[in-house]
Formats: sequence, structure tokens, C-alpha cells
Amino acid sequence: MQTTRFFQDLLGLTVPWSVQRVAVSPKEKKVDVWLAHRRPFLFPCPECGAQLPVYDHTAPRSWRHLDSGGFLTWVHARVPRVRCLFHGRRQVLIPWALEHARFTTAFESWAIDVLRESDVQGATRLLRLSWDEAWGIMERAVARGRRAKRRRVIPHLGVDEKAIAKGHRYVTLVNDLDRGTVEYVGFDRKQESLEKYYRSLSEKQLAGLEAIAMDRWDPYIAATKAYVPQAEQKIVFDRYHLMKYMNEAVDKVRREEQQVLLAQGNRILVGTKHLWLYAEENLPEAMTEWLAALRGLHLKTGRSWAIKESLRDLWDYQYRSWAERHWEHWYFWATHSRLPPVIEAAKTLQRHLPNILTYFEHRITNAASEGINSMLETLKKTPMGFGIGLIGRWPSTFTLGA
Repeated sequence: MQTTRFFQDLLGLTVPWSVQRVAVSPKEKKVDVWLAHRRPFLFPCPECGAQLPVYDHTAPRSWRHLDSGGFLTWVHARVPRVRCLFHGRRQVLIPWALEHARFTTAFESWAIDVLRESDVQGATRLLRLSWDEAWGIMERAVARGRRAKRRRVIPHLGVDEKAIAKGHRYVTLVNDLDRGTVEYVGFDRKQESLEKYYRSLSEKQLAGLEAIAMDRWDPYIAATKAYVPQAEQKIVFDRYHLMKYMNEAVDKVRREEQQVLLAQGNRILVGTKHLWLYAEENLPEAMTEWLAALRGLHLKTGRSWAIKESLRDLWDYQYRSWAERHWEHWYFWATHSRLPPVIEAAKTLQRHLPNILTYFEHRITNAASEGINSMLETLKKTPMGFGIGLIGRWPSTFTLGA
């Protein structure tokens, strides 16, 4: 009697449910708890709440519960079904587990805490679960969070792509830039990948979007213009990606000049690739003299680096008119530099200038997205017992830190 009462309290059972019997198997290190309900009793229809008598029962079912002193604990019961005039036969809701679950809610809650503190492989050992069972618990938790998540207007979005595996496999990440949370993960980086997120928003949410920071990726631009009102004024091409594009132009100049110098037996540019990619303010102190010495040689690479650094100053202006004036001077310098990679980059940026200058209306960047990208990159490189390729198991939308 004391044992049944103990598990009655442990499971938090109330009328009409009670513990019928408990069996302990020391050899198998297992505890089996059988539950039953009082008869007769009216159960509510899970659809409309109408109080109805029991129509029949399901076959006996089992749920994994929290361990009892190192013994696996299983809860067993036959779940009653009711016959509703409007909804037909329905299985009633039970207080110790969610519908279709194989674990009690208490066990799933504990498992989620363990999974948050460790990697999946470690959690499966501690919880004595299979890999698929652990992932299933996580997926159900995310699905519950999505259903409970309040629909709200997000004024500032960041849209970015992330390579998750070899062979050009990507995901599309949508982030709330103000809260630093992931709002959506879509597979691939096609127009449809982002459109699926926009279709999940209400008209009010779409209208409430004030600015979207993104790279100059045509499918993302097309998706945004197709769904977001006045998208042309709201798209902000991200500073990080623009400077990355300019860095690529500088590196092309370096490679071309290095080939010419090596043909002459001059190795001055060998090993300097990363030196030219630094922003001036981020240059390590140990490299300052090295860069100054190279720039004093009046190399084409040094000139392209100076042009790149001048472009960086664009985002320091307070007013758009001043930024436009800076752009005019910079564009003239870049296009008259006699450096083909720099000229090509400048002309490309000129074509996208309207959505570069929208920064001065909204002043947002995709820094939060890049931070999340860094987290994913760490996951790819950390030996946690699973690969980032398992992102295919993630739901299409989830939130971090919510």
C-alpha cells in the first residue's frame, strides 16, 4: 500500500486515476507501475470537452518514467476512449504523458535538461536512450515551443546562408536582430527557402518589417520583394558581406602581383595573404610594422588595400548625404585605380548602391547572424559525437534563447 501511494504521489495522479500495483524486478533493475481509472467515470472529449462515458480502451501502453534508484521505471495503462457525437471515437487525454508520447512528461522534462547541458551522444548514455529517442524528445520540445510562441511583429530581420556540409549544402537562417534569436531555418538557399518563412507571417507581421539585412543574393532579394511591402526601401545589404567582397578583390590583386614578382625572383608577397585582409583597426600589433613596410614599397596590393579600407569608412558617417559624398570620391578613386579586380568590385557595388545606402535609414547589420554562423561552425568542428549534417533532423523553424 505504501509503495502504490508513493508512486501515486510521484506521478501526481488525481481522480479518477490511481496506481493499481507495482512490481520490482531486481535482476532486470526495472520497476513496473500499472495504472487504472475508477469506473464508472465520465471523461471529456479531447476536441470539444463534452463529458462522455467510456466507450472502450486501447491496448495496454507503456511509458518510460524517471528512474527509481537506478532502476528503469515503466508506467503501464489502458487508455480509455470516448465516442463523441461530433468527433467520433477519440482517445482521452492522460495526465502523465502527452498524446502519442512514449515517455512521461516528467521524464521528457528531465531529458530536455540533460540534453541542454550535454551533447546528444552523452545524453543518450546518461538517460539510457537510443539516438532516435533523444532526437525525438528534442523535436517534440521544439514543436511545443513553436505552438506556444506568441506571434509578434519583428521590426529588424537578418537573412543569411550557412554551408552545413560538403557539396554545396546550405541552410537559410532568419534571425531577429534585436533579440538575437533564430526565427527560422530553411533548407537550401533558394528563393523558396526564404519564401516559406514569409508565408508563415501574417499581413500585420509582414507590414511591420522595417528592415531586412542580407547579402546580395538574388533569390533572397526576389523572395523579399515578392512578400514584403515596400521591400526596396527595407533591404539593407550587409556591411560584412560587402567588405568580404572587397577583400576578395584585394586578394585577386595580391595573387596577380605575386605571380609577376615571383617570375622576377621577388618573394616579398609570399605569406602575406591574411595580412591584407585585416581591417586596419584590427591589425595585430606585431604585424603593424610589416604592413607599413609593404605599403612603403608602393605595391598594387597596398593600393588596393587602401581603397578597401577607405570603403570601410562609409559606415562611420552619421548622415546619408555625407556618406553619398564619400561614396562619390571613393568610386572615382576605385574605378581609376587601374586595378581590374577593384574596378569590377566597385562597379558591382555601384549597381547595388541604393540598398547599401538604406543602412543610413535603418542602421542594422547582420552581425547577429554572423555570430550564429560562428556557433554552427564551432559545432561542425567540435567532436560531440554528431555532425552538423544532422541539421536535417531539425524542425524548419526554431528559436534560440526564447
